[in-house]
Amino acid sequence: MSYIVKPDFFDYNTNLKLFEEITVNFPFLKPRLEGRTALGRGIFSLSLGNEQNSVLIAGGFHGSEWITCLAIYLFTERLCRHLSEGTLLCGVDIEKAFSKLGVTLIPCVNPDGTEIAVHGAEGAKGLRSYVASIGCENYCKWNANALGVDINHNFNAGWDKLRQMEREEGIYSPSPTRYGGRFAESEAETRTLTRLCRMKNFRSVMALHSQGEELFWKYGERTPKASAMMAKIIADSCGYRLTDNSGLFSHGGFKDWFIEEFGLPGFTMEIGKGENPLPVEMLCEIYDRIEEALLLFCLM
Repeated sequence: MSYIVKPDFFDYNTNLKLFEEITVNFPFLKPRLEGRTALGRGIFSLSLGNEQNSVLIAGGFHGSEWITCLAIYLFTERLCRHLSEGTLLCGVDIEKAFSKLGVTLIPCVNPDGTEIAVHGAEGAKGLRSYVASIGCENYCKWNANALGVDINHNFNAGWDKLRQMEREEGIYSPSPTRYGGRFAESEAETRTLTRLCRMKNFRSVMALHSQGEELFWKYGERTPKASAMMAKIIADSCGYRLTDNSGLFSHGGFKDWFIEEFGLPGFTMEIGKGENPLPVEMLCEIYDRIEEALLLFCLM
């Protein structure tokens, strides 16, 4: 299936290697450094096609969900390979489609969190003592960034309500997961995404998480009418279940913020099924099931 994406796992060095290899092999891709984390690690994007009529796909919000980063790299490579070869992907003429449409892909929003999930507190470099002080029984379950903030709880969408809900659950301070920060958009990773969306005028966004084989598409009264049909088409193509947010997942997420801010479609896809971190051996099986769904999202 793939010539570039052949991972055993995913960490920051893997990220840098894949980013370099895919841009060298497909020079029509537009690579960018969109921002940096508290530890100086880069948050990179890859853009293809017409950037004036584009969507955004982002992954790696949670450290333990690094399989989403690999899925995005794999999708990027597949798009580029079929474009360069002039062949169809899922029956779609990629060259023709992306002469009019575009997609920006951010494989890893939270590279510090991913590094901690893979390499433990040592992955936090100068913040290793701070990360160790937060306390984590099993670092492979780490979801937050290096400051102990859960990026997908840090967006300004019902953030005050979410903070109250966190306190009711006993979450008051930096944590391996579910702590939303001192205030909305307090984190560099969050601000990188919101700044990009405000600059680029994306038609819609898709956040990849794991796991559950679910698709979330609603948030409040600003959810556009078109989202329901789009969600059904995407979910039907991969057999995922349409789901509503609940509990601590009700506010503060990227797709929630995008819908609230712009009144445009936003989606969260929970890929695969099992216990995070999903094993890399599941990547091809997971990817095969969602490839058409991701392509349909880009085309809508």
